[in-house]
Amino acid sequence: MFSVTVYSTGESCQRCRLTILRLEAKSVRFTVVNVADEANAAAREFVTNDLGYTEAPVVVVDEEPQHHWSGFRPDLIDQLANPYGSPGAAPQPVSTAATALVIGR
Repeated sequence: MFSVTVYSTGESCQRCRLTILRLEAKSVRFTVVNVADEANAAAREFVTNDLGYTEAPVVVVDEEPQHHWSGFRPDLIDQLANPYGSPGAAPQPVSTAATALVIGR
């Protein structure tokens, strides 16, 4: 089994909401961390400084550097739900280029 964490900027983030809805629809268990909340400053620093993202949501699978992405990626969420017949396998690494929402501070 793998763990999934969604780093979100809150309710107003459309791509964050779409990601959460897709994970729920595919019955993928996940945790949401709102990086716009000052109480989660360490998580925001992890996403921006350690992983290098400036856009939300950021999805991290198993806290492994090669298993994360930014933006609404239904293709990768579908892989989590059914990774080509291999239950529990993490998705393949992807480019982090295309998203539209900036993580607020």
